[in-house]
This record gives sequence, structure tokens and C-alpha cells, in this order.
Amino acid sequence: MALDMAKYRDLFLEEGSEHLAEMSRALLELEKSRECADAIDLIFRMAHSLKSMAASLGYDSITDVAHRLEDRMAEVRAAGRVGTSEELTILFRGLEGLETMVDVVRQTGEAPSPMPDLAEALAQPIGTPGPGPYRDAGDAGAKKKTLNPARP
Repeated sequence: MALDMAKYRDLFLEEGSEHLAEMSRALLELEKSRECADAIDLIFRMAHSLKSMAASLGYDSITDVAHRLEDRMAEVRAAGRVGTSEELTILFRGLEGLETMVDVVRQTGEAPSPMPDLAEALAQPIGTPGPGPYRDAGDAGAKKKTLNPARP
């Protein structure tokens, strides 16, 4: 007896959309209060659930981004807060990327393409420069950009 993958995909899309909406609300809460433990825990749990659901359907690119967001939220949990506006921006980028990927599944029924730049940004330890090709030169007065040595 063959599995009806469309049934499971529809369930993934329904539950995944709910998880993403909850993550969005929690991120908006963190924008107001970066120490909101309930919002931090909710994002962690929703990323974990989305990762698990995507993995069970073979959506490896979604699994990767959700896993990295989950790991990042584990760091935020350990710190007890989102430290900087840049950190919050990375979390919003993770949400937007996951929304885009889930939308690809919705429109095509296929696994979306990987987002290596987003995955790399989410994997950066808190407080390190992101994966962009440039970073600030370092001294407070400098506006000069230098190549980011962390990026190959």
C-alpha cells in the first residue's frame, strides 16, 4: 500500500504555517522585550517542530535552516535574551527564509532549494560577524570595509 504523500504534505503546510505565524508573533514580542523567555522558548519549540516535520518528508533544505534556527535559539535561551538588534535581524531573516521555503512547497509540491547564506548566518555564534563578504574594519571611527576573513 503506497503512502499518500499529498496528505502528509498538506498536513505539513497547515501545521508549518501555524508554527511560522507563532514564530512571527514571538519575534515581534522579542522586538519589544528582548528578555521575553516565553517568546524565546516558543521560537525554539516551533523551529524544532518545523525541523522534525520537514525531515520526515525529506525537505532537507527546510530541515537545515530550521535546525540552525533551533540551535541559534538554544544559544539565545542560554543567554536569557536576544543581545543586539543585529541578532534580532538574523532571527527575522531565519523566519522569512523558512516562510519562503514553505511557500515553495505550497506552490510546487517539491522541496525548495537550499539557502546556504541563510544557513551560514544562522550558524554563526552569537556576537560574531555574519557571513557577508564584508565587515566593518574594526575601529569605531572607521567606515572602511574589509573582506570578512570568516567567509571563504
